[in-house]
Amino acid sequence: MERVTEIAAAGTWPPEAERDCITLAHHDRHRRRLAMTATGGTEFLLDLPATATLHHGDGLKLSGGAYVRVVAAPEDLLEVTAASPAALARLAWHLGNRHLAAQIGGGRILIRADHVIAEMLQGLGAGVRPISAPFDPESGAYDSAATHHDHDHHHHGS
Repeated sequence: MERVTEIAAAGTWPPEAERDCITLAHHDRHRRRLAMTATGGTEFLLDLPATATLHHGDGLKLSGGAYVRVVAAPEDLLEVTAASPAALARLAWHLGNRHLAAQIGGGRILIRADHVIAEMLQGLGAGVRPISAPFDPESGAYDSAATHHDHDHHHHGS
């Protein structure tokens, strides 16, 4: 079984080196060591030196040099919108105050589907619409294991 010991951030690995892909929900993309089977049947051991969050488009470098592309699975989410940027910021504060995972961007906030939170947001004047989409929420400020990697994981001793 091949091993994966390196993650290449989306856009930094050669697409022609893709052998397979693996589709994972957000809660399955925070890993360190796990036997996995990609969509096309490629079996490999994810064997990272530390826990990492796998993001949509990342490449898992197989020991033979090929890559398995990470695909974020669609999930049941709520799309939260507001009449103004200030109103959206206020809604983000309320969500953060409840420690909810949130993906922020494009004039909207995405959160996991939750009817109680949906009612609260609507009561605060938000537009709330159920959608199915990949979920890639913000990492916590103190969650260094969940931050997106901004280098290629090639560490060499001095």
